[in-house]
Amino acid sequence: MDASPSSSHGFRLLSGTANRPLAEEIARQLGTDLCKATVTRFVDGEIFVRLDENIRGSDVFIVQPTNPPADNVMELLLLIDAARRASAARITVVMPYYGYARQDRKDQPRVAIAAKLMANIIEGAGADRVLGLDFHQHQLQGFFDKPVDHLYAAPVLVSHYRKKQLQDLVVVAPDVGSAKMARGFAKRLDATLAIIDKRRPKANVAEVMNVVGDVEGKDCLLCDDMIDTAGTMAEAARALKGMGARDVYACATHALLSGPAVQRLSEAPIAEVTVTDSMFIPPERRFDKLTILSVGELLAKAIRYTHSDQSVSSLFD
Repeated sequence: MDASPSSSHGFRLLSGTANRPLAEEIARQLGTDLCKATVTRFVDGEIFVRLDENIRGSDVFIVQPTNPPADNVMELLLLIDAARRASAARITVVMPYYGYARQDRKDQPRVAIAAKLMANIIEGAGADRVLGLDFHQHQLQGFFDKPVDHLYAAPVLVSHYRKKQLQDLVVVAPDVGSAKMARGFAKRLDATLAIIDKRRPKANVAEVMNVVGDVEGKDCLLCDDMIDTAGTMAEAARALKGMGARDVYACATHALLSGPAVQRLSEAPIAEVTVTDSMFIPPERRFDKLTILSVGELLAKAIRYTHSDQSVSSLFD
């Protein structure tokens, strides 16, 4: 069987409105077109979804990150339901960003575990498998009873920094939680590792306490899975500069860039902020220091391998 999905009549690529440019890039990489679909809203705000092509018996892939607003989640569920009711043979949710992933445990009384609820409703809607990118925690894969392929954007980001040929590089984890990710980057970039001991007095408020590692006179690369309000990245960059770092770079897979993030990153002593297009970044959240890399090719390869029943494990590293 030919490994190219475009050669098979049984392949369909669908997209909601959350990140249409990424879906179009994936389609371009696969040499196919997005399946025609109508996604509109009634006057009262209700979402209406209709598939405008026959997908009976098809292997359907739905590209939709689930970042806020919650309409993105509802769109995804309606697309899954429409595909199931249109007799798709298999439905794979391609979720470049897993919304609500940070609410993954009961860390205080009487709170919802939203990440598990998301998994339940995606499966309940009719998804047969999930293709994700840099989950906030790896164990989120276990929240699904269906197969999950968990990809990493590290190859895309590492390739970008290899081209820069940075000398005497230190990869810095902005907190203990991102240490494993930073260690992987350091190994691939032949760099040393440093960790920032960060105390967070309350949600979305970061306070840097200490830098563990030698950064004086060296280029530093801060890496994390996401940048939300950018408090962590901005304070970490200032701490590194205070310890004598030469140039500070920052990278993350998911760019939420909420609230004061753009201002904080623009004013922080960071030479470049590199993120991926896992979610759509509107023009008002883009700034001079920002570089956006596409994960379209990576996701296209995973879709191609999944469709032709080939192993996608080569894309995990």
